[in-house]
Amino acid sequence: MLIEIFKESWAALGRNKVRSLLTMTGIAWGIVAVTLLLSYGSGFRSVLMFTFESFGKGAVICWPGTTSEQAGGERAGKPVRFESEDAEWVRAQSPLIRRVTLETVRFEGISHDSRLSDSATRGVYPEYGEMRNEVPSDGRWISAEDVAERRRVVFLGARLKKKLFSGEPAVGETVRIIGVPFTVIGTMDMKFSDSCYFNCDDESAFIPYTAAADLWDARYASVMVFEPVAPQFEPAAMTQFRTAIANRQHFSAADKRAITMFGRMEFKPIYDGISLGIEGLLFLIGAMTLGIGGVGVMNIMLVSVEERVREIGLRRALGARKWHIRWQFLLESLVLTLVAGAIGMLLSWGLTAMIGTLPFLGPAYEDESGKVDIHLALSVTTLLLSTMILAVVGVISGWIPAMQAASLDPVDALRYE
Repeated sequence: MLIEIFKESWAALGRNKVRSLLTMTGIAWGIVAVTLLLSYGSGFRSVLMFTFESFGKGAVICWPGTTSEQAGGERAGKPVRFESEDAEWVRAQSPLIRRVTLETVRFEGISHDSRLSDSATRGVYPEYGEMRNEVPSDGRWISAEDVAERRRVVFLGARLKKKLFSGEPAVGETVRIIGVPFTVIGTMDMKFSDSCYFNCDDESAFIPYTAAADLWDARYASVMVFEPVAPQFEPAAMTQFRTAIANRQHFSAADKRAITMFGRMEFKPIYDGISLGIEGLLFLIGAMTLGIGGVGVMNIMLVSVEERVREIGLRRALGARKWHIRWQFLLESLVLTLVAGAIGMLLSWGLTAMIGTLPFLGPAYEDESGKVDIHLALSVTTLLLSTMILAVVGVISGWIPAMQAASLDPVDALRYE
């Protein structure tokens, strides 16, 4: 029975081809709007989270400050300093901290041939690279042997490499830091991090901590970097870190001015909220556009009911039940909507394939790789959401006309002029 009703619905749509075509155009355009906006929102979120995680998924940066509270007979205003014993103490006293390391930073001249750059030179340990997501694109990162043997080797950020070598291979070449020769062991691609301290990683040179100690006094580190055992333990790990240092250096563990910390996880909900809010707004705009197309479907179905009153009356007189009439007009609406939606999805696929990438953060980073630009693509989630909206629009658009047609009195319908 439903198959017969479907055939009748399809035939009814063919009686007014121009009107049906125009209505389907509105629905197809609505689907294109929904899918493109959802694709854009998904691409925006991907780029935003990529730049957020480039800094290092779990790294927490700790700056030494001065005490503001008296504790254990110690005066307020005492400077806090980080040294190797502090790192060892934190490892022993903080079970929620997976690893911790010192970092010493100086802005020193680094040169190659006639090129010179006054960039941040960072003395670090091997585990720093894993915590801060320093991934080599060429060569390698600093090793434990480099630190133990005080090797004069350097790892270059992308922009610093470009300044010194202008696109030429850098690994194996020699640069000078404060006039001291260092061998380049590795370089990395543009990092695209949305956060920096002292200087961005792309413009920094990384050397073994022991080699840095040969260039300047590195007894007291500029900062300490640690990683919690899991992102959700970041606040508790911060507390353990401050408590461990406070116990060793004799200041109050509640004194937040003694140590300033920057953790990423406390900002993640903000990033999630911004990206999800934009995705939701774009989804709403697309759904409203599709809803306007649904109003067009409802209008054409109401007109169709008005034009076919006598036909409805005749069918009722010949024994058709109300649900037959209701299902016929509801299926006409669904057929019209779903066919138009299928056409819209094909158009969306073609447009996303043709557009491909839209500029976003690439120009800001002077990057042409497209890594931080928005890539339009039809995901399964986008297609499912579009189909769901389409089905809802089809049912709502056809329900009122279908109910109106089913409620017609057969006798009055046969007399209708």
